[in-house]
Amino acid sequence: MSDQRGFTVWFTGLSGSGKSTIAEMLYHELNARHMKVEILDGDIVRQNLSKGLGFSKEDRDTNILRIGFVAELLTRNGVATICCPISPYKATRDAVRAQIRAFVEVYVHATLEELANNRDPKGLYKKAIAGEITGFTGVDDPYEAPEDPELVVDTMVETPEESLAKVLAKLAELRYIEDAMPIVEGPKVHSGLTDLRVTDAGHVAEGR
Repeated sequence: MSDQRGFTVWFTGLSGSGKSTIAEMLYHELNARHMKVEILDGDIVRQNLSKGLGFSKEDRDTNILRIGFVAELLTRNGVATICCPISPYKATRDAVRAQIRAFVEVYVHATLEELANNRDPKGLYKKAIAGEITGFTGVDDPYEAPEDPELVVDTMVETPEESLAKVLAKLAELRYIEDAMPIVEGPKVHSGLTDLRVTDAGHVAEGR
């Protein structure tokens, strides 16, 4: 698309809800449409732009505002920008929305019970619930769910493909893309921009 409009898709939700999985799939869909696209993943940004920040509310807010600053620069220059940090605080997300304007908030929903019981490979939720680690979002640190996002995807009942289809449909409705039909099939080469697991062949590993 030579006249591509920049926009930001901002995935928010608890750790393990499926943000990075859907973000990675969206990245490949937009690439296949020959669009300029970048991903700003929360964990990856912390290793680079926000290296040294901790997990206090102030540091979490600083990390999100830095991601928002970069997203605004990219969006302003016609890039489809995909952000997938937890971003637990509503006021900070709203500040980023006001800065970017071309902002599509997607709430990736999964309950704490689902995540702790079925999507906790490192056992972090169980440790947080047991009080062995503190400051864990969704357990003893708040997660403020969006009140009026552009879209909600429920990864407890939707497959990643179904959630992706809803995101594409919303982007088409907002006229950021022309066609909502998914066009990428089969294994996808890892973008290198998210913290998803990689197979020996360099593809995105199955599962959230």
